Amino acid sequence: MKKILLSILALFALSVNAQHTISGTFTPAKDYTYLIAYRLKPGTQAYTADTAIKFGKFTLNMPKNAAPGMYRLVYAVPQDEYNFDVIYNGKEDIVLDFNTDEGVKYKTSEENSILNSYLHEINAAEKELINFYTEQSTNQKKFKALTKILSDIQKTYEAKSEGLLAYHFILGNAPYIPKSYKTVAQYVACKKENYFKAIDFKDPILQSSVFLTDKVANYVFTAVPLNLSGTEALEKEVIKNVDDVSAQISDLGPDFRFNLYNELWNTAVAYNYNKVADYIYSSYLKNLATATENLEIIKTIEAHNRLRLGEIAPEITWKVEKDVKKLSELAPAKNYLLIFWSSTCGHCLNELPALHKELRDKSDITVIAVGLEDEVENWEIESAKLPNFQHAISLGKWDSEYSKLYDIHATPTYYILDSEKRIIAKPEGDKAAVEFLNKIY
Repeated sequence: MKKILLSILALFALSVNAQHTISGTFTPAKDYTYLIAYRLKPGTQAYTADTAIKFGKFTLNMPKNAAPGMYRLVYAVPQDEYNFDVIYNGKEDIVLDFNTDEGVKYKTSEENSILNSYLHEINAAEKELINFYTEQSTNQKKFKALTKILSDIQKTYEAKSEGLLAYHFILGNAPYIPKSYKTVAQYVACKKENYFKAIDFKDPILQSSVFLTDKVANYVFTAVPLNLSGTEALEKEVIKNVDDVSAQISDLGPDFRFNLYNELWNTAVAYNYNKVADYIYSSYLKNLATATENLEIIKTIEAHNRLRLGEIAPEITWKVEKDVKKLSELAPAKNYLLIFWSSTCGHCLNELPALHKELRDKSDITVIAVGLEDEVENWEIESAKLPNFQHAISLGKWDSEYSKLYDIHATPTYYILDSEKRIIAKPEGDKAAVEFLNKIY
């Protein structure tokens, strides 16, 4: 009985020791109320735990079975914007301070402290090497000293982190370090050629983090020749880089590749690299979205493509008595304003009359108000109050034809078109629409 009791107590002690916490402070305290932890996995994330932030302080109890790896701590919405990642190895309690202006600092955590210190030092050393080239220096002695600093930092932190999860990231981040003097053109070319040399794309630790995605995106959008001029030439080089990446990840799982190409597509869109975004989608992302059953992404991207600035607005047809009218066949105007609204929408009933009044003297602006409705009667009453607008109706509201065609998720939604009916603006609200139109007149 005594042995059994000792065994039970020992097991209980092991269980208690296996549970750890992430705790600390958020500043300013009034801005934060909750914290959610997600475990990052290849191409996705899984909920792990949550806690309240009270008076700027929190303690997040990690589950006993929480696997070692990278965890995302979310502290506000939208979640993909307000978060930071931490390494949790299941062996240590983590204590941190988060400040809105300064980000996260670790008071207790060997894993995170070593990785953060490494990144700070290696980035500073690489910046010094960049400054060397920026200053057009050819001092080979100074060059050798700078590369030795880089080499020493890398070796030191690889040794420090051996046996830790941080080691995977430090090893994978090893920069290209020239063994002899290189001109700036030679350095850039060699850096690109050796960019992926240290990275193990099959490492599950790296896959279950943003490390690989960030490294790939950095390569795709920055590893370009120095003498490029013009967006078209730049986009051609970026597309070549996308293909370079495909060779590196071709044998990885479809979920991981889908997530990576989706991130690259989003980055291309943020840079307004439409040719790059279209190439990523048609060459890689669309097929991967189908293979991984991420079909909503296809709908989202195709809606984005047909509604992005510079595109001809999708066709709209409506009846005026017995005549059928089409957006594409409307009489010439300097600008067209499309409004997607509803006669049961309170915001619409405030904004549209104000807009109607504001635009009454602007004869060279044609307004088409498309009612997203469940029934006709109320729409007829409200649209009659706006006689200077042309009126179309799309029954079915959120499931209606034009709601889907124009990717409408809220009413009112505005699109401003030029004389060729190309989309030139998507103002947020009636005042923003008027302000934009006044600027171009």
